[in-house]
Amino acid sequence: MSLRKNEIYRYIFLLILTFMVIFNGGNNNLYIQFNFIIVAIFFLLFIKEKNYLAHAKNIFLKNKISINLYILFIIFLIFQIMPLPIEWLNFLSPEKYNILNKLEYKNNLSSISLDPANSFFSLLNYLTLFLYLIIFKSLFFRKKNIFEFYYFLVLIGAFAASVAIYFYLIGNPDFWIINNSTKKAATGFFINRTVFSCFLTLCFLSGIEYLKMIDRHIKNDTDNFYKKVYIRIFLLLMTIGIVTSFSRLGNFLFISLITLHILQAFFTKDKKSKFLLITLVFILLFDVMVLGFYFGSEKLLQRYSFLQNEINEYSPFLNDISLTRGGIVKFGFIEIKKFIFFGYGSGSFEYLFKINFENLSTTYASHAHSDLIEFFGEFGLIGFSLILLSLLFSCLKKDFFSFKNFLLLYLLIFIFIFDFSFHIPLIQFLFILLFSINYKQINSLK
Repeated sequence: MSLRKNEIYRYIFLLILTFMVIFNGGNNNLYIQFNFIIVAIFFLLFIKEKNYLAHAKNIFLKNKISINLYILFIIFLIFQIMPLPIEWLNFLSPEKYNILNKLEYKNNLSSISLDPANSFFSLLNYLTLFLYLIIFKSLFFRKKNIFEFYYFLVLIGAFAASVAIYFYLIGNPDFWIINNSTKKAATGFFINRTVFSCFLTLCFLSGIEYLKMIDRHIKNDTDNFYKKVYIRIFLLLMTIGIVTSFSRLGNFLFISLITLHILQAFFTKDKKSKFLLITLVFILLFDVMVLGFYFGSEKLLQRYSFLQNEINEYSPFLNDISLTRGGIVKFGFIEIKKFIFFGYGSGSFEYLFKINFENLSTTYASHAHSDLIEFFGEFGLIGFSLILLSLLFSCLKKDFFSFKNFLLLYLLIFIFIFDFSFHIPLIQFLFILLFSINYKQINSLK
């Protein structure tokens, strides 16, 4: 197998990710279906090569428990959308059975999922995620491959940020596939500003990891010097993109990420980390002083008071259910008890909301504003346990624990609790792919 063919496969993989960025993070049922077909065909062509097939087999052998649990999770998702006798639902999902009785449902078969169509597309998305991971681990397994992937993420992040900044400065008009529903914040190719800022934060993290790796593993030649200059420029572009998104969560995670890296670089004895420290301090000062002055001190303080704002917004969780973010989270939490074992179906929250708030005309919530609450509600105790155990067995390895993975877990915890960004396919894929990068393994390869 020629090196050229290997490069072609990697470029195809990165091109698929690029299209996902451009089309709102792949958060569309039509795109999910299209993406699954493309990746499935790519995977079938991919495993025809003996070397890639050997890589895939090796991945299966090393991760038997976690992969088998994930396969059980996929089977569970299929079970959720299978037509079952109505009498079975009285035992498996009493709340769904009661809903059907209220609607005077006359068919003899129905699924556990409240919205089988959306659950089907979610199933395709989780299958695609699995194929992405196998392909990624087989294609990007050397140091230079990881450099390429990090550089790609920084480049695509800077491009998305540049587009978002430009459209923000001209008033966010609708253009081609870009539908700017938010006129007072930069979102670029994304509909939601928090999803956009979370995407840029992951790309920013990749840029820092690139600078760390290039300092540790590659000699300081002229080519690498210019690459490091480009990366720093791209990081500044992403900084502006995150700031102009005005997402409290996104800006909080961004500042937290820089602060943790500064602390890590400050306490390390590695001299090369000191140069990275200077870069991060400069970006932090650029963010706080220059952009903070431009957009006003009031908005600057609002960006960094994330926890206080979120606690205030989530205060309805302790009181009555309302249509605030906290009220919707409380609604999602209450509904978990009604669908405790088998859930109400992946992607079915919007339908669940409309059933319970049928007099709201055009007002609705498509997400619970807390991924943790929504995932538990969608999958139920059985499905949530399967996916959680699959992830735990994947993580319980000595080579999993690194500063990079600590930062990813930190970001993920806040997104899980306070937002719905992890329901977006692109964010899911990037988190899983970045978690899968194992420095201890790639460092041993040439």
